Amino acid sequence: MTQKFLLCLFCLISLLTGVAMATEEPSYKSILQEAAFEIREYPALIAAEVTVQGDRSEAVSAGFRLLAGYIFGGNTRKQSIAMTAPVIQNEASSEKIAMTAPVIQSPDPAGWVIRFIMPASYTLETLPTPNDPKVRLVPLPPRQFAVIRFSGLVDDKDVEEQTAALRTFVDKQQLTAVGSPSLARYDPPWTLWFLRRNEIMLELSPTK
Repeated sequence: MTQKFLLCLFCLISLLTGVAMATEEPSYKSILQEAAFEIREYPALIAAEVTVQGDRSEAVSAGFRLLAGYIFGGNTRKQSIAMTAPVIQNEASSEKIAMTAPVIQSPDPAGWVIRFIMPASYTLETLPTPNDPKVRLVPLPPRQFAVIRFSGLVDDKDVEEQTAALRTFVDKQQLTAVGSPSLARYDPPWTLWFLRRNEIMLELSPTK
């Protein structure tokens, strides 16, 4: 009851004050930027993630609720953890490690992986253990991504079109993408559609 109340209260305050739910984003080094496209180098990160079923929209909502429960005190220390951006969705069967980040292609029988990147101040040793066994804490290795940024609401057609444009950009740069794309959402659901920040991310094969 208390955990749900705090989550609802936080959302209400964010809505009334205009404060975005997420403040911290994973740090990265920008290698190349061209219009809406970017090549980024991310350091090692830690993510809290869950695997859920359903279509894209159902899965991200279900996954968000589970992960929000963890960071709003649903852990062995009853400790609150700062919300971060983006919320990342990936096809479960495309995960090379229990991986991404800050949602893709047609639904897969294995489900979707929904992920929050943990604040940089934490390590696996200092993060509290989730109460819900469905929530996993996973280390992510340093990786390079090609990214395309776009606004608006997101459906399967948008993902397909943006992914196709990103793959064309990757080919133009003579790089190689590996695995399936991830959809990163940066804004709470009440954000006006034209103000929403979304990204498709494609992991790149190491160039060295």
